[in-house]
Amino acid sequence: MMGWDEILEGGITPTTALMSWRGVNYGIEASKSGHYVVMSPTNYVYIDYMQGDISTEPRVYASLRLNQTYKFDPIPEGADANYILGGQANLWTEQVYNIRQAEYMTWPRGFAVSESLWSPKERKDWDQFVLKTENHFVRFDYAKTKYSPAIYDPIVRVTRDSEQYFVELTTEISGLDIYTSFDSSTPDNFYPRYAKPQLIPKDAVMMRIITYRGDTPIGRLLSIPVEDLKKRVR
Repeated sequence: MMGWDEILEGGITPTTALMSWRGVNYGIEASKSGHYVVMSPTNYVYIDYMQGDISTEPRVYASLRLNQTYKFDPIPEGADANYILGGQANLWTEQVYNIRQAEYMTWPRGFAVSESLWSPKERKDWDQFVLKTENHFVRFDYAKTKYSPAIYDPIVRVTRDSEQYFVELTTEISGLDIYTSFDSSTPDNFYPRYAKPQLIPKDAVMMRIITYRGDTPIGRLLSIPVEDLKKRVR
């Protein structure tokens, strides 16, 4: 028999296997007690979670970007490797409404899960993985398979200092430049390039953000109302 990790709370039989979904600690505990485990932690392989900025994604209650999925280690430190059967990604479909959206949610995170399960962790290399992923994008474009381009979109964080709000922008992959506007115009690579957290002007209504690789726009244009940005402060 196999059960989700809640079954540890009531005691399990010696032959019961475990699906560790609430992080990896339950799987580590079970493996050290001689139970077989499949690692399926929400914080790495729940691919029904949003993978890009909330302004571009079908709304779900949590986020999981590609670089986080790529960090998945099915045999985490402290686990007994002899009892780890493998790993599993979960695409729960209560908020996935058609097959095209299912494709979008699966790719490219499915690549990251595959490499994490099939490749020795000492041979994993994020930059090389990105190159391979982009090669697959070309194949998917030819095959008309839908995938998420969120890897090219900026990561948006907002901080507050007294009555001032600042937008911090980073990217998942190297080699991208970020351009922004607060004046309702659409930024391109002739706008000032992002270099440090930007103060939200008091009269601003909308922030627009786009990434470029060289002279070519590569990310989606993010259009985020300022009132929504302010709600992101943590």
